Amino acid sequence: MNIKCLIIDDEPLAVDVIKSYIEEFKNMEIVGAFNNPINALQVLENQEIDVIFLDINMPKMNGLEFLRNLKEHPLVIVTTAYREYAIESYELEVLDYLVKPIPFNRFLKSMNKLTARLMVLNGIKQTVDFDQDPHVFLKVDKKLIKIFLHDILYIESLKDYIKLHSREGTYISHKSLSSISEELPSENFIRVHKSYTIAIDKVKSIEGNLIEIENKKIPIGRNYAKYAKERILKNKGNFLSE
Repeated sequence: MNIKCLIIDDEPLAVDVIKSYIEEFKNMEIVGAFNNPINALQVLENQEIDVIFLDINMPKMNGLEFLRNLKEHPLVIVTTAYREYAIESYELEVLDYLVKPIPFNRFLKSMNKLTARLMVLNGIKQTVDFDQDPHVFLKVDKKLIKIFLHDILYIESLKDYIKLHSREGTYISHKSLSSISEELPSENFIRVHKSYTIAIDKVKSIEGNLIEIENKKIPIGRNYAKYAKERILKNKGNFLSE
């Protein structure tokens, strides 16, 4: 899935940072970068854009005013030095709100959220084939690893780290379980314990408060038990299942 991006920001340094981050992802294409929203209108009218990285305080037109004046717009990720516009931005249904200076780990989380949202939107229109399998990128050491969602078995918390178990191997990343769980589609993954999130369709059996996945027994936390068991037992499979 090729993701077409626009950058609208009047700060050259901020544009350079976002460009350098985007270039880490082979499936993302920068269609253009503009220092004010007005100059970007022609591109939006003539091309299909998937996501806009949008600053707020800019000359000629404020980024949020720009959004309000668009009848339709692509997904939007706000990039700003100001925290106070967050509530107003989410009322305009932006996908994410990044505060400058933007650390790469936070940008990576946003990209995983973007991939998940586009996966859902594209799933309405087309069948996902091998080359378009939904995935996330996980930072392992200094390397970004592409992990297909259908390969994930379960994820366990290791305090400030997570250990992701997949059919291709295990990966340890400096990330919280809550953070990675929010990035995964809720129809396919569920948190069953304060230390575990699982892929629903990979459950082989349930015995008492233990779930079996690939010969691993995973506990179900007391606070998660009722909802987790209902979700697992009602699971009818979906396009991530093989």
